Amino acid sequence: MDYGVAGTALASGILFGYVLEQAGFGSPCKLTAQFRLTDWSVFKVMFTAIIVASLGILLLQTGNYFGSKGFFVPTTFLWATASGAALIGAGFAIGGYCPGTSVVGFMSGRIDGLVFMAGMVLGIFGFAYVYDSALIQFILHSAQFTAKTLPQYLGVSPWLIWVVMVLVAVGGFALGRVLERRAHGVITAEDIVDGTDPTLSSDEQGSAVQGNLGSRAA
Repeated sequence: MDYGVAGTALASGILFGYVLEQAGFGSPCKLTAQFRLTDWSVFKVMFTAIIVASLGILLLQTGNYFGSKGFFVPTTFLWATASGAALIGAGFAIGGYCPGTSVVGFMSGRIDGLVFMAGMVLGIFGFAYVYDSALIQFILHSAQFTAKTLPQYLGVSPWLIWVVMVLVAVGGFALGRVLERRAHGVITAEDIVDGTDPTLSSDEQGSAVQGNLGSRAA
């Protein structure tokens, strides 16, 4: 066992969880607000992380810090990627969590985070059970892309893709700010604790269960 790699992974996971919690992503109310386009915190945090990380990778590549072999990029299979994205998006919208944020929610004391984690584990075993079926194998191994990155696929410089991502982020931030103002602002830590959602009308708000977890009744 490589304890250096294990220690780095553990430290990175703890730091990642801390950042998610500080961003408010331990609350499904804040996460599902992104799907309603009333709170753009998820877009802002994740897109900022993508831009910063991609810039770091490009700079490291420029300095040849990855060596001659570079780093591993998995092969893209269109139907597998599309179906996986649809499933995790549906689970995110319905359950209010993604795999990482469900752990953050549970560690923050939320019972629904634990329920989501249990469902995720059951889903893993269910997928393993049908993994060898003809349908799953077709989805997983059809529509393979020969290019492994978007710059390779489009035949352009990676820096051009990065600039486009920055422009998309700027546009998304501006649009998000406008829509958040229309929805009476983002969900704050106080709203989460009180179990209220300022982006919903009083009729939609329903009754709230007051407490330190801020759980809301339907």
